[in-house]
Amino acid sequence: MITSSHNQKLKEIRKLRQRRRWRERAGQFVAEGEDLLSSADASGWVAIERYVAAGSGLDGVEVEPSVLASASGLSSGTRALAVYEERWAPAPVGPLCVYLHGVHDPGNVGAVLRSAQAFGASSVALGPGTADPFSPKAVRASMGAIFAVPVSRCEPDALPGAKIALVAHAGEPLTGRWRSGCAYATSSAIGSTILVGSERDGLPDEVVAQADHVAHIPIATDSLNAAMAATIALYELSRRMAPE
Repeated sequence: MITSSHNQKLKEIRKLRQRRRWRERAGQFVAEGEDLLSSADASGWVAIERYVAAGSGLDGVEVEPSVLASASGLSSGTRALAVYEERWAPAPVGPLCVYLHGVHDPGNVGAVLRSAQAFGASSVALGPGTADPFSPKAVRASMGAIFAVPVSRCEPDALPGAKIALVAHAGEPLTGRWRSGCAYATSSAIGSTILVGSERDGLPDEVVAQADHVAHIPIATDSLNAAMAATIALYELSRRMAPE
């Protein structure tokens, strides 16, 4: 049983939690909490290392509870955490993909992954300036979706299907583009990628220029949280693309 907070393995876990460069160098990340670890198990992910609070009755290397809490990023500590290999898909796939460009908040990235899983998206693609999906905040916000939804890095020109850029107050309303005979309706046949930018700056002009369609979500204010916008668009496209 591990009884010291100075244990080398626990030191490495702290580095993986706190430093993106360390995660990128190691190609590993940490997931905390029994629910996340259960999601990983259900998706067939095998932990490199698994640590549990002594006396919890859980499977893994036992650690004295206060010592495990010292390695945890949760305010209340945790009864279980595990280290996993990062998995990056070689390319985004359709028929329904979400592309995030410059979305800096890892909580938003994790929330988009959660919505992508909920609405049956095939993949999530990350462009320049987007937060690390394997950071602790993103992993927690994904509620286990990080283990189920393929994630890749790519540029806009590599995205699958019809590219639909969400731009506040520009283009046509997202729902309005489904009128009979509209070119946008063909997206249901060839698949779609929803392009979402940062809350502050939105999508860069050069990214919007590469889109096949520009659309907005009608709202009474200036903008939506990036994860909320992606969720609404995923709902709309998933139900339109569903077979009759």
